[in-house]
Amino acid sequence: METVVSKVTEKHVLFTASFVIRLALVAYGDYQDRTMVVKYTDVDYHVFTDAARFITKGESPYNRSTYRYTPLLAWLLTPNIYFNLMFGKILFVLCDVLSGLIIYRILCLQGLDPKSACRICSLWLLNPLPMGVSSRGNAESVLAALVLGTIFCMEGQRLIWAAILYGLSVHMKIYPITYALPIALALRTTETTEEERKEGWGRRWRRLFGFVGSFLSRELLLFAGVAGGVFCGLTTLFYLMYDWEFLHETYLYHLTRRDIRHNFSPYFYMLYLTADNTDLHSRCACPVCADGRWSLWLGLAAFVPQLVLLLLVSWAYHRDLALCCFLHTAIFVSFNKVCTSQYFLWYLCLLPLVIPRLSLSPRQGVGLLALWFAGQGVWLVPAYFLEFEGYNTFLWLWLAGLLFLVINCFILVQIIAHYKPAQPTQRFKVE
Repeated sequence: METVVSKVTEKHVLFTASFVIRLALVAYGDYQDRTMVVKYTDVDYHVFTDAARFITKGESPYNRSTYRYTPLLAWLLTPNIYFNLMFGKILFVLCDVLSGLIIYRILCLQGLDPKSACRICSLWLLNPLPMGVSSRGNAESVLAALVLGTIFCMEGQRLIWAAILYGLSVHMKIYPITYALPIALALRTTETTEEERKEGWGRRWRRLFGFVGSFLSRELLLFAGVAGGVFCGLTTLFYLMYDWEFLHETYLYHLTRRDIRHNFSPYFYMLYLTADNTDLHSRCACPVCADGRWSLWLGLAAFVPQLVLLLLVSWAYHRDLALCCFLHTAIFVSFNKVCTSQYFLWYLCLLPLVIPRLSLSPRQGVGLLALWFAGQGVWLVPAYFLEFEGYNTFLWLWLAGLLFLVINCFILVQIIAHYKPAQPTQRFKVE
């Protein structure tokens, strides 16, 4: 068994096999779509393709209802129309494998030997979840590659490239904006604070001014300027092309989104009960409930626990950017007002960067993994009876979602408790 594992996790075998398996899944998906009632391809892929088709006609991608992504994604998939419908899936598969390669490079930068790096990298490359998501035509692998690329460039002291990739990742999806604070804390100048302590500057105001001044470091200003320039440049370009509709559908919609369909979020049941339902509100005398404003405010209030936890994690763990980004993403997803299975990829692609420094025993690791899957299994039971049998299991779904939240929090606590911090990194050099 050890020989088989060693052979499979050899670098060239691992990456070739993972790519071939994904291509096979794409081919099988095409067969299933043509011959079976239940389709393999993700609904979002058809949305992407329709948006790309509108672009080839010189129209707005937002003419396709439910397209709520950057126009850049639709532009990237125009070969779906000009050449072959499978182009987008191949692109997503390539980004998926590229994410694995970047994970491998980051692990090597962290000091792992190539053999160990390949074994940990296989947790992503041979994982059925990212395999299925990318081969079904979901674009999460593109964002995973951008986020991992940002961390790789930060680890490799390539500040300008890190800023470019970070600006692109925030443009593609808004959640990486949460990494801004730990990146800023990692890049700020700390020498001023040390000098103040040596000279005995213990006054609160001087320390406050020193702390604020530490954010004026050359590296941080450069990163902010490049990343902000990329993001603002793309945003301005697409605003000039598609006007207000672009801003609303790509960014603002997600801030006020209230998804009442069943999902893992601890908020979905409350949002469901307070949804803009005329019959429901007509039975409530409360003026707030009468026009659905309660649901809107509840959706906005859902950001408060996220914000508090992200601020605390940023301050406590910014010195280890890989760990901090992993915790940020896991917290953001777990406490988000909408949480589906594909969101798990946002933090699963960062988990291999954390594993080498965990002091968990194999039994503890397998136990936490089994607990995570068990939490999803408990949720899937009432979800099945709601979706396929028509039973009203909303309350049980909500309780199962709360249990899954508790499980996720427990796992995060265990990861933090068993994590061995990395050695302090060198200051960034700007060439």
